[in-house]
Amino acid sequence: MIKISPAELKTIAQYIQDISGIYLDQSKSYLFETRLSSIAEELGCSSYQELYNQARKDPSKKIERQIIDAISTNETLFFRDNGPFELLKHKILPEIIDLRTPSSPRLKTNIKIWSAASSTGQELYSVAMTIRDLLGTQIDKFNFKLLGTDISDNAVRQASYGKYNKFEIERGLPRQTLQKYFTLFGDSWKVKDQLRGMVNFRKLNLMLPFTGLGKFDIILCRNVAIYFTLADRKKLFNKLADSLADDGFLIIGSTESLTGICPRFIPKRHLRAIFYQKKK
Repeated sequence: MIKISPAELKTIAQYIQDISGIYLDQSKSYLFETRLSSIAEELGCSSYQELYNQARKDPSKKIERQIIDAISTNETLFFRDNGPFELLKHKILPEIIDLRTPSSPRLKTNIKIWSAASSTGQELYSVAMTIRDLLGTQIDKFNFKLLGTDISDNAVRQASYGKYNKFEIERGLPRQTLQKYFTLFGDSWKVKDQLRGMVNFRKLNLMLPFTGLGKFDIILCRNVAIYFTLADRKKLFNKLADSLADDGFLIIGSTESLTGICPRFIPKRHLRAIFYQKKK
């Protein structure tokens, strides 16, 4: 494994922050070495400075994408920290449905939900399962548009395909839910079409403008801002405020807080979970 020097660590860390927003301090030398050494060796680089130079000169951005895929943390599971999904089921979804239901019964209710750091898709599929469990046969009265975005090409690819191995399935997914929404696919499990048809995934760097996304009724942005600097967290949540409907709901990670980060949001509590809404 190629060892990284202090100077290279500083250069690579700044480069990663510039292209992804992910901030890694100088104590993370082991992480750079374990995640980037194989890319460097594959490219025939003898040092991380050489890897950096090649990445900067690569017009196709292929090396940049490889670095992002390697360094981004795709740690997730179905129904992670179950509180937000209970919150969706008992508070947020019923309220949004009431707010968005048109006066004419012939018109469908339109609801847009965004998982802003969707990783390999488990969070957004968990939202879709929550919606279906809540509405049952009444779901045809609604037009749900569920968007998942992530900076990693590999994560978006897996999420779009909707196939998960035994280990991924067993993390957070009850047996009854598995049988209801997944089909056995070789030695893995694949999301059924009724769920897959509700969701869409695309690549997005949260540090860049949210061009063409429009407004959302519900945004989940959990456990990603913790990897950003304070300045970048402020920019991110201000952009999320711009992308959220005035009466919409924002859900962040259970260990996160917007205090001192984005005064445009106010925290609210239901059951044991906290959500945010914009100030009126």
